Amino acid sequence: MKKVNLFIAMSLDGYIADGKGSVNWLAGQGNDDDNIDAYSEFAKDIDTVIMGWNTYHQIVTELSPDEWVYNDFTTYVVTHNSKISSDKIYFTNECPVELVKKLREETGKGIWICGGANLIQQLVKEDVIDCYYITVIPTILGSGIRLFEKADHEIKLKLLKTQSYNGMTDLVYIKR
Repeated sequence: MKKVNLFIAMSLDGYIADGKGSVNWLAGQGNDDDNIDAYSEFAKDIDTVIMGWNTYHQIVTELSPDEWVYNDFTTYVVTHNSKISSDKIYFTNECPVELVKKLREETGKGIWICGGANLIQQLVKEDVIDCYYITVIPTILGSGIRLFEKADHEIKLKLLKTQSYNGMTDLVYIKR
């Protein structure tokens, strides 16, 4: 069974985007000498990416308009917008929880929950995320789009790993 992984960055006060939806604050404290490529290490065990429409739209219009940066993966974009799928990017209005449950039964590597907040919160609510990779960025935004909203139940986690570089801290948790 495929493992479902959340791999995301958040501000110290728990936001994944500022009030305008921007992520241009996603940087360390300026000392790139000690940067660690946590993404490449994580991506070795992934073959599927799931994201919401806003995340997809931000990638293709703002963050990487000239190149699809997740070409090595099969991507599912959960949306109510009608868009024609390609051989690598599938647009679906399927319930995210049902989509994840179906995909985790397939053979292959793991599933990366890429964003956004609404999608993540639905999956957290149904407790279908196996591993939480969260990078804390040394920034306090004060407001914006929260990673975690109010939950109706507790999810107990076990800390597997921490690492710090360039003022950022990676936290890796699994369910216990």
